[in-house]
Amino acid sequence: MNLDRSSRDAGLLAGKVGVVTGAAQGLGEAICKLARGEGSKVVVADIADELGESVAGEIRSGGGDAIFVHTDVSAEADVEALVAATVDRFGRIDWLCNNAVGGAGGFGPLEAIDDDHWSRTVDVCMKGVFLGMKHAIPAMLDGGGGAVVNITTSGIFKGEAMLGAYVAAKGGVHALTMATASEYAARGIRVNSVAPAGMETRAIRRYFEKYPEFEEMTIATHAMRRLGRPEEVAEAVVWLASDRASFVTGTCLVCDGGNLVNSHLL
Repeated sequence: MNLDRSSRDAGLLAGKVGVVTGAAQGLGEAICKLARGEGSKVVVADIADELGESVAGEIRSGGGDAIFVHTDVSAEADVEALVAATVDRFGRIDWLCNNAVGGAGGFGPLEAIDDDHWSRTVDVCMKGVFLGMKHAIPAMLDGGGGAVVNITTSGIFKGEAMLGAYVAAKGGVHALTMATASEYAARGIRVNSVAPAGMETRAIRRYFEKYPEFEEMTIATHAMRRLGRPEEVAEAVVWLASDRASFVTGTCLVCDGGNLVNSHLL
């Protein structure tokens, strides 16, 4: 760990190698671009090949170093290949952000959740996090340590109506984050999570197009009376991945615009 002034001037993640899943758009894209700006080499992982290649290409065009790896995080062979491709290209993994998401668009009551939707949501949101850590942590250990940041949601702390499968899977991620942090803290691996609320992404815009009556209602659940920007949440992720958070592990950084403290009386 190096916290001297020269390393800070070079960027929070100067010289590090990071992997971001679900990185082709939205929060994942913002994390990749901010990490590049803070000096990190970046591996863009997603199932959306064209968008993912575009993100990696944009980073390279701006002078950064990035590759895209097609990855279905629910498929163990894909995750193994992702880790292998990262180590082959860059020699190590210093940080991982498990951001890939599935099922958040399945809005509806509990009795309407079918088995396929439940399974896919859990496979991507929770199993994908498990597989990411299972295969990246050994590579981090080989390099002397590292940091994992898992993306959850503020909804796990208050419940979120009509998103049962998604919130259940993200609640599992929260518990797994703490368990893994406990297991690897003494071996130089920090594991934390970030819990956003509503963000201005293509996904939420598609949701509001389908359910326009919920846009103002969703915004009103945030004490700041606005949705977050992916770049704002990315700042929390990058900080947790950096050595500036060297004494932080097993915690969840809520980055939600006051979604948990909001009062409709104001």
